[in-house]
Amino acid sequence: MSLGTALLEAASYPRPDSFSDFSRRIPREWIDEALRATGTATVRRRRLPMEQVVWLVLGIGLFRNRAIEDVVDKLDLALPSPRGVLAKSAVPPARERLGEEPMRWLFERCGERWAFGSAKRWAWRGLSLFGIDGSSLRTHDSDANRSEFGGWTSSNGTSVTPLVRVVVLMALRSHLLVRASFGPYATTSEMHHTQLLVPSIPAHSLTILDGLYLSAALLLQIEAGAIERHWMTVAKSNTKMRTVETFGPDDHLVEMTVSDEARALDRTLPKTWTARAVRYQRPGFPPRVLLTSLRDPTLYPAEELRDLYHERWELELAYDEIKTELSEQEPTLRSKTPAGVRQEIWGVLLGFNLVRLEMESIADHAAVAPTRISFVAALHLMRDEWEWSAITRSPGTIPKHLRDLEDRLKRFVLPPRRGERSYPRVVRDFRRYPRKKSRDATEPK
Repeated sequence: MSLGTALLEAASYPRPDSFSDFSRRIPREWIDEALRATGTATVRRRRLPMEQVVWLVLGIGLFRNRAIEDVVDKLDLALPSPRGVLAKSAVPPARERLGEEPMRWLFERCGERWAFGSAKRWAWRGLSLFGIDGSSLRTHDSDANRSEFGGWTSSNGTSVTPLVRVVVLMALRSHLLVRASFGPYATTSEMHHTQLLVPSIPAHSLTILDGLYLSAALLLQIEAGAIERHWMTVAKSNTKMRTVETFGPDDHLVEMTVSDEARALDRTLPKTWTARAVRYQRPGFPPRVLLTSLRDPTLYPAEELRDLYHERWELELAYDEIKTELSEQEPTLRSKTPAGVRQEIWGVLLGFNLVRLEMESIADHAAVAPTRISFVAALHLMRDEWEWSAITRSPGTIPKHLRDLEDRLKRFVLPPRRGERSYPRVVRDFRRYPRKKSRDATEPK
């Protein structure tokens, strides 16, 4: 049910519920199933039951600039009690009892239901479009987090805060996340997390990746895992290819050699493998070669492939939405323990999907693609509706509010994307600026 529909239904009742309209996006039975499946169901009636702690963790992700006790008030979570106040000290034990597994289970259930359906709606030539890419999230600089997650190191120093390495599988045309894998930045690689995500890629799909993922082991795993499960990436400057067949200008079937190192790790890999290579060059950029398992030039024209590859940048935009817009300029996760960090990340990712799901509903209403909807405007709408439903009790205010909401929809639509960049992307050089050194173990804590 869309937010607009929920509000219209609420208008027909003398008093709107404070939270139930919004929470229908995640059915109560899904939360109950998540708690049962992970052995976390509430045994006795607590001041803050587990099903409500799930929403609290979601609220922490959606209201990044609010104190946790304020989030509790906004979500109207506390059960009735003589004092009517939930003690701040009750929240950490409740989060600890919940753990991370119910949040992970719920994120994956919602991701499959929402993202797979969305990707089919916005398919290209019968193929659902997905992308895989990695990033990092900053954590609170506690001793436990630094020991668990580590960070990056270079000649200029080390990361100021501990970092979590995150890799996601995303439906490119709606930004809905299907799966995520994350772990210590210092000891896990993007490739490791990506291989864990590959089994979740559905049949009849195309997954677009950047040049980091040019690996015979990974790409052949994608291709062989299901019917019509394809991939696309970009060749590196030192990639060696031999033309086997020519389909047209700058469009060839090529053969590549699997490295001895890769075959030593996986004896099932062949000595050589083939892919389609499409060369292109945009003004102001060096020439590039796209490699893909879409080998039929009739079904998948080269010119469309050249345009399609650049939809991979939707992943970069999604990470910006998570790390900048959703975080409200508070990019560091709140939790001071590794278990809390992992729970919080699942809550943030599920909260992001809730915003994106609402954006898809707005896009349907406005008859545009989901990528034409402003994430910032939609996020503010959801926060406003959440707070409005908690503090507004007069049914007379609802019709005017709905009219205002209808008028505001047009402000959600962004102008069409630019087709070409005026300037090529460059890597900024930060070496001239001194980096803050990490806290030394001998310094006072």
